[in-house]
Amino acid sequence: MNITGILMFNVTNVITATLMVGGVGLVIGLLLGVTGHIFRVEIDPKQAAIRSCLPGNNCGGCGYPGCDGLAAAIFNGEAPVNACPVGGAACAAKIAEVMGVEAADVPAAEGKKAFVMCKGDNDTAVLNEKGRKVCKYGCIACGLCAKACAFDAIHVVNGVAVVDREKCVGCGACAAKCPKKIIEVVPESKDHMVACSNHDTGKEVRAVCKAGCIACGMCAKNCPEGAIAVEENLAKIDYEKCTNCGTCKTKCPVKVIS
Repeated sequence: MNITGILMFNVTNVITATLMVGGVGLVIGLLLGVTGHIFRVEIDPKQAAIRSCLPGNNCGGCGYPGCDGLAAAIFNGEAPVNACPVGGAACAAKIAEVMGVEAADVPAAEGKKAFVMCKGDNDTAVLNEKGRKVCKYGCIACGLCAKACAFDAIHVVNGVAVVDREKCVGCGACAAKCPKKIIEVVPESKDHMVACSNHDTGKEVRAVCKAGCIACGMCAKNCPEGAIAVEENLAKIDYEKCTNCGTCKTKCPVKVIS
């Protein structure tokens, strides 16, 4: 076979292969299209309208798998119209209209804010030879909370996670991702939180952190509302009783109440 014949043979093979691949792709595309048409799930217009009212952050703060999941839950009566922590009252009012509920009958959902129960930064916490905190309860500055936040509301600063309350919407995504489980979502109206998670004795806490709760009980003894108690060597605030008087913060000798 001469050179011309060889070239023509190769070109023919390339064209044949291209046509075969294109044909297979076309068949697969047609099959997918037909399958999608047969098995597609029809969404009720009202559910779609509810979904359009939601902000679309898909943060999971409502407890459902994204905004689509919440829209379905509201439509099916499994979740209240004000279940979205990001959309707030305005979002709830729009959904109430779609659902045929009077906006005035929708209770206002109290805002939430994330709070890191640790003040042990690189200046106050005791570090080992590898530069890691000795305290086994505190923030390890892994940054998973910051990566999970869709609102840029939490960052690791000097070895400890810090929440920007102005940006935080209380979705809880950071709390869900925290491997130490030291991020709590608290009522926005409450101004006092215990910034520690260490359940060891006061002496043991002081050995690993200057900013930890020493379980002295001064906060509990002086709270006029009985809204704070020491449980398992750690001060705990009952937000149902707390009136933001600030007595606990004033009396705390280690200033662990933020």
